[in-house]
Amino acid sequence: MKIVRRFLDGLYLFSGVAAGGFLLAIFVLMLLLSAGRPLGLNVRSGDEFIGWCMVAVSFLALAHTFRSAEMIRVGLLLERLSEKTRWYFEMFSLVTGSILVGYFAWYCYRMTYFSWLVNEPSQGVIVIPIWIPQSAMAIGLIILFIAFIDELIHVFLGGSPRYEKPKPKTAEEAIEQAIQSAV
Repeated sequence: MKIVRRFLDGLYLFSGVAAGGFLLAIFVLMLLLSAGRPLGLNVRSGDEFIGWCMVAVSFLALAHTFRSAEMIRVGLLLERLSEKTRWYFEMFSLVTGSILVGYFAWYCYRMTYFSWLVNEPSQGVIVIPIWIPQSAMAIGLIILFIAFIDELIHVFLGGSPRYEKPKPKTAEEAIEQAIQSAV
């Protein structure tokens, strides 16, 4: 079980690091586009590559963000419920989220696979197979689906949701959490 837990945590960390890599690529490309113009440097299809990197950042970061308790979550209703009722609401949310993310991941995978199958090209100055940028979206959604199923099993077996930050124990911790969440 520890091997599976380490693998899953590593997978979520990998997706976050990969998203960070694409964020760095956006920075470099934007720098080349901005600073390169006065120097006569032209990055062909730079805007397209930046757009693809933005999609990769958005989707690859989802699972890591979910597992790091950094997603926006409205807990006003849940905080007022009893433990048993809250557990049912958590389970309902996790089942619903798993179904929706699984559905989206499946169709993204099928779209990417079809693009690979027919060797669909991108439309732009530099033509590449479109399945390459699409794969980041499909992979990110598949990893998010795995994270949802992982959390669903964890909560179903009686664990507290790991996508929630722990309640602050001191006033200093409460202030720090408020500052970090920009409340």
